[in-house]
Parts: sequence; C-alpha cells; structure tokens
Amino acid sequence: MKKHLAAGLGLGLALVLSAPAYADIVIGVAGPMTGENAVFGAQLKNGAEQAVADINAAGGVNGEKLVLKVGDDACDPKQAVNVANQLVSQGVKFVVGHYCSGSSIPASAVYAEEEVIQVSPASTNPTYTDKRPGPTIYRVCGRDDQQGGIAGKYILEKYAGKKVAVVHDKSSYGKGLADETLKTFQAGGGKETLYEAITAGEKDYSALVSKLKQANVDVVYFGGYYQQAGLIVRQMRDQGLKAVLMGGDALQSNEFLGITGKGGEGTLFTFPPDQTKLASAAEVVKKFKEKKISPEGFTLYSYAAVQIFAKAATDAKSTEADAVTAEMNKQAFPTVAGEIKFDDKGDPTVAGFTFYEFKDGGYSQLGM
Repeated sequence: MKKHLAAGLGLGLALVLSAPAYADIVIGVAGPMTGENAVFGAQLKNGAEQAVADINAAGGVNGEKLVLKVGDDACDPKQAVNVANQLVSQGVKFVVGHYCSGSSIPASAVYAEEEVIQVSPASTNPTYTDKRPGPTIYRVCGRDDQQGGIAGKYILEKYAGKKVAVVHDKSSYGKGLADETLKTFQAGGGKETLYEAITAGEKDYSALVSKLKQANVDVVYFGGYYQQAGLIVRQMRDQGLKAVLMGGDALQSNEFLGITGKGGEGTLFTFPPDQTKLASAAEVVKKFKEKKISPEGFTLYSYAAVQIFAKAATDAKSTEADAVTAEMNKQAFPTVAGEIKFDDKGDPTVAGFTFYEFKDGGYSQLGM
C-alpha cells in the first residue's frame, strides 16, 4: 500500500523537520464533534481521552505515551475524508471512529490506503466491513443486520396484526437499518402499511405525519437519528396520533426527550446491553462519574477500542499495522465493554442488541 505523500517539497520538509514531535505514539479519535450529532462525538472523545489517560498512567505502550488527536467530521462524508487525511498527515497509527456509517465508510478507504488501523465504536452499516477496503478496518459494535433482525422480529411478535410504517432518513445508517428491519419483518409474513423517506435536517414533518395518521398506523419504525425521530414523535402527538415509534441505536440520547417532552415516553430503541453494569467497567465508570461525565452510549466502546489497540501493540512490540493487526486477529481482548474477538471481516464475534424504552424522564433497558 502507498504511504501518505506530502503535497509539495515545502510541506514534505516541514513534516521531516517536525518528526521529533511524533516520538510518542499518535492516535486519533474522529466523529461529529460539532453539529447536531455532537452528543455522540463527545461520547467517542470522552471514551478515548479516558483510555489514553489510564494507559499512559500505567506506563503507556512499549514505554511510549499515547498522544490523542481529535478530528471533527460533523457526520459529513466529504469532511470525514478530509479529517482522515489530516489525521494521517499528523502521523496517527490508529483511529477510534468514525460515528456515522456515512463517514466511516469513505474514511476507511483513506485509512486502508495509508495502513492506519481504524476501529469504529458506532458505525453499524454492514457495508463498512462487508466491503472492507483493507485489513486495518474494524468495529467493536454490532451491525444493522443484527439489530434490524431483532427489531423486525420484535414487531412481528409484539404487534401482530397491527399496522406498521417504516420510515428512514436516506442516510447509509438510517436506510440500511430500516431496510434490514423490514427484511426480517417481511420474511416473517409481515406487510408494511407505508414505506416512506424523509430529508434529515428539516423541521416540519407534518406531511409525513398526516400520511401516518390517515393510514391509522400503530407502529412507526424509524431508521435515522434522534433529532428527526424526536420531531416526528412530537408532531405525531400534536396531530393526535398515538402510534409507538421504534428505532435503532442512534435514538440513544436523553436529548430525545428534550425534543418530545412527555410525548416521547414509550418510544423504543435497540442498543447493546448496558455495559456500565459490567464488572469490567466498574472502575472506569467510577472515574467518569467523578468527573460528572455520564459514560452512556458509545463511550465505553470508544474506551475499549483504545484498549484493544494498546494491548495488541504491546504484545506485538510494535505499532506497525501488520504486526498490530496480526495480534488483533488472533486475540480475544478483555475490555470495559466485555471480551471482544474479531472475525475475518473485522466485526466482533459476539455483538448483541436489546430493547430500551424512554420513560420517567430517561431510558432504561427492558426487563431491568
């Protein structure tokens, strides 16, 4: 594979002269640090920062300290590619990220080309690893065909005979998840009443809601992010539609209820089992709470991604991609998010999803 080529002799000379700045091991975290998904970017950043602090306090990796660089892609695919190139130019060996599948997929081509290890804590679209551009691309979260399968089965069992609408936001994540859910629903004999798409970023979804109300749907499965889901629920309640809204892991944020108010209670979403309850996470969760940071969502997955890189690099006695990925491919890693082992696609071999419900001003795992 090609290594990153500096554009112009001047830049190349500058990079050579600045080489001592990279004596430590430079890694990156990339995601939506700004924009409407910034709450998730903060989760990735918080997890990576705490992992770096803890690993450095324990002696670092092979006697060297980790140095963390932060990239903001705002969940924009073009910006994600720019961020990936910027991180490569800063000498990163490893990147935690990105968050949005629509960002991770194009960025992964840059990382694969430059032999930089990428581990996404949150990108669930199957294409990310099914069409993996190189052996340095991984994720520690599950896939949309897994959570869509669970959601489709749940709808079949819990809402048998009810009218079901499927809506997505046209994004790689949202449409992919909605279609995987619909695939399972249809395979089980279900027939959707409506299948609709929206444009993310709009504020008025009253036309969609009118269609849903006219069709008298009982359940709305939404593939997309919590902001649009919240607006749809609020506008459904404003029009007197009491249908249950169900979605995926991108609904996981208490800010959802900030949009919907009480009308959002009863909304369901899929997410991995609560990792903050794991014994392996107890010490780290305590540190976050002492800092007044909630280790929710993808925070611990981000921490786990750094743990995996550090352990693999330590055992390989190297930060070169070939040596580190050899360790990543053969080991089962104990992490704050539980034991993680990768399959030949770079996906975790065990990645479950369960259901959560918004209620009493927050959300909780069903059955807990």
